[in-house]
Parts: sequence; C-alpha cells; structure tokens
Amino acid sequence: MKTPLIPVARCLLGACSIAVLAGCAATTTPVLDSHFGETVALLRQQQILYPNAAYNPNPVLGLDGKAAISGYKLYQKSYTAPEPLPDVLTIGVSKN
Repeated sequence: MKTPLIPVARCLLGACSIAVLAGCAATTTPVLDSHFGETVALLRQQQILYPNAAYNPNPVLGLDGKAAISGYKLYQKSYTAPEPLPDVLTIGVSKN
C-alpha cells in the first residue's frame, strides 16, 4: 500500500518548524537570564542621593524634639478629625 505524500510532508514540515523555533528560544534565554535584575538594581542605586550617609558621624540639623512632636501630633490629628468638605455650591467662593 502506498502512503500519500502530503501528510508525510506536513509532518516533516511541522517537525522542522518546531525544531527551528526551539533552537531560537534556547539561544536567547541564557543571555537574558545573565542580566536578570540588573535594571532594577541600577535604578535603586540611582535613587540614593548620598550613598555614604550611614558613615557620617555629624547629626542632622533640623527641628528640636518639642517642635517635631508637636508637628507629628498635628499631622495625626488631621486624620482623626479632618476638615468638613464644603458644599458643592460654595466652590470658588472665599471663606472670608
């Protein structure tokens, strides 16, 4: 019995295309994997203003303790008792 040539040719063409696609995928993966995460690490390092800040023994000048505590308490109070929202009709009208 003679087998038709078209189904054999289709199978051969399908096997060759799978082999070619598998070969292409295998060559790019090691290159991509070797550089995985470099961009994230580079962006993280670029966002640091002064990388050696931990080694600086001089204290930071700024608010004293009482002023800082007062500011922090006002900040916390703004979330517990926020200002009431104005009515829709008073948009653009001064409070004075």
